[in-house]
Amino acid sequence: MEAALSFSKDSPPISIICAAKIVGLPLTINHSLAAGSAPTLQFASGESLHGVNPIILYIARGASIASLSGKNDIEFGHVVEWLEYAPTFLSGSEFENACLFVDGFLASRTFLVGHGLTIADIAVWSNLAGIGQRWESLRKSKKYQNLVRWFNSIDSEYKEALNEVVAAFVGKRGIGKSPAPSLKEKVHDSKDPSAPEVDLPGAKVGKVCVRFAPEPSGYLHIGHAKAALLNKYFAERYQGRLIVRFDDTNPSKESNEFVENLLKDIETLGIKYDAVTYTSDYFPKLMEMAESLIKQGKAYIDDTPKEQMRKERMDGIESRCRNNTVEENLSLWKEMVNGTERGMQCCVRGKLDMQDPNKSLRDPVYYRCNTDPHHRVGSKYKVYPTYDFACPFVDALEGVTHALRSSEYHDRNAQYYRILQDMGLRRVEIYEFSRLNMVYTLLSKRKLLWFVQNKKVEDWTDPRFPTVQGIVRRGLKVDALIQFILQQGASKNLNLMEWDKLWTINKKIIDPVCARHTAVLKDQRVIFTLTNGPEEPFVRILPRHKKFEGAGKKATTFANRIWLDYADAAAISKGEEVTLMDWGNAIVKEIKVESGVITELVGELHLEGSVKTTKLKITWLADIEELVPLSLVEFDYLISKKKLEEDEDFLDNLNPCTRREIPALGDANMRNIKRGEVIQLERKGYYRCDAPFIRSSKPVVLFAIPDGRQQASLS
Repeated sequence: MEAALSFSKDSPPISIICAAKIVGLPLTINHSLAAGSAPTLQFASGESLHGVNPIILYIARGASIASLSGKNDIEFGHVVEWLEYAPTFLSGSEFENACLFVDGFLASRTFLVGHGLTIADIAVWSNLAGIGQRWESLRKSKKYQNLVRWFNSIDSEYKEALNEVVAAFVGKRGIGKSPAPSLKEKVHDSKDPSAPEVDLPGAKVGKVCVRFAPEPSGYLHIGHAKAALLNKYFAERYQGRLIVRFDDTNPSKESNEFVENLLKDIETLGIKYDAVTYTSDYFPKLMEMAESLIKQGKAYIDDTPKEQMRKERMDGIESRCRNNTVEENLSLWKEMVNGTERGMQCCVRGKLDMQDPNKSLRDPVYYRCNTDPHHRVGSKYKVYPTYDFACPFVDALEGVTHALRSSEYHDRNAQYYRILQDMGLRRVEIYEFSRLNMVYTLLSKRKLLWFVQNKKVEDWTDPRFPTVQGIVRRGLKVDALIQFILQQGASKNLNLMEWDKLWTINKKIIDPVCARHTAVLKDQRVIFTLTNGPEEPFVRILPRHKKFEGAGKKATTFANRIWLDYADAAAISKGEEVTLMDWGNAIVKEIKVESGVITELVGELHLEGSVKTTKLKITWLADIEELVPLSLVEFDYLISKKKLEEDEDFLDNLNPCTRREIPALGDANMRNIKRGEVIQLERKGYYRCDAPFIRSSKPVVLFAIPDGRQQASLS
């Protein structure tokens, strides 16, 4: 069907025009709309569509090209997500981050959704092309190889149609031949030193090896996730190797439970690795290296008490043991290895420089005694290397070319290189990125363990925890977490991130596809009697999501007695006409009150009334026995302060109330909700099912999912 496309001259919707060209839909172009107006597709019948996404979805649904909107409902949902994301490229401030994210996403994919071209590809391609010269410059560089490969593939396949559109509507400075970019956009230009750095120094395609090296002393949290995903990104970008290595050098804190769950979390993040290794695999070689350094006079045994040693290091005072003979040191080393009483008093220290202004170089500890059994090797060893000693050694032995470390370790970089030098091993390049800090959040595993041990939370998967399992259980989609982290890139700038930004991304993913249901608060509800309502209840089959068929259907019961939330009943005036959602209008004739409390509303249906004239659109449930008991669970931050200073104790800033349960009743269809399913309770918010329906005496447990708006504190 021929149609007329109208839009503003300053912002031509080239994704629509490209889609129409590819599918062969003839368009009459009219660019006379006022600036800022949404594009409109007008049909000869008088009907019209408004907005980029509705129009491009219409074009895809009517196309002769198979599966342009996805092969099934799930793919269609992903297509919608990409249509929502595509305009990100047109934001000067987000352009580089968007390129970084999509480049990583396309590392092992030919198309954005499924195994064939969809309008998701057309929309993202069009917006990239719409950038103009800035994208063309990046396209010629080697910066985003996966993204450029994908872009060129589509460009080659549909060259004639696409080039015609780009030539007509895109100038050197982008869509609409717009003026020079604003200062805000220039800040993120790739030539600007403050722009995110995403190149590894000295990296060569096919020769990069990176490693993600968590300590198995807790579950993976959002801070670790950033490190893991950046390692994944660089391994894929440079077609290199990624090693997952467990830094298991402290048997007192580590366990197989943590190893298993870290691997589970790594899989959840979609990270494919080449090998899993353990620092404990290298214990024999590490001990040989320690002994070799002692023999070379580059390390010594020290029995100085811990607190005294700390003070001497701060003051630059050499230990009295520093000049012991090699023979004395080897004798004490043997005592340490055997775990004797004398050996337990000692540690191995590197002989570096006690006067260096960088205190990390003031004879750091290399080995300590520990008689606790190790989760992998049992009680075989009585001595264990420190992270500072083991990390550079194993990095060099495993062929790591670039060690990604958060900038909190910056002062220890010189120590890392010096230890490699003393060991006589090859240089490993350190690449720094900023640690991910979140407001109102503790990321120290020691502090998180306190909450677990003191029963302040269920366990490491508690939805109040910043662990991957915790936030996923709260209702976060992994795609949202990945997008959030990759948007930050590998910036070295320290930042304190708001959770609201992450939950806003999450909402954009869940809202287009999650099913809609209805609930009323059990202890705060009022009956509404409809005098002309149906004599017997009847059922209609309605969509669970009006804009997404893949959500399925639900059975809605209509009756002459319905439940309303008390807050809605209290907002209604006598004689007022209101809209009962999914039914129609009703007029309230009487409001019954006892002791100042509303006990019942009486009214009549007015289905011929216009929903446009009513102020209140109200959710409701028929008064039937099949209603499902619910427990709506809300959460708050574990600490009450946005950011704790270094000298502040988290125990002094605990939030007194972090969980609240509200009993409710849900529609009968909620018996079928599965654990992990995300739904929207209309006019209440988004929820994830943590415990599904078993029996009427046991409520379905729904966890409230933040939507990015500021939440009121539970306390």
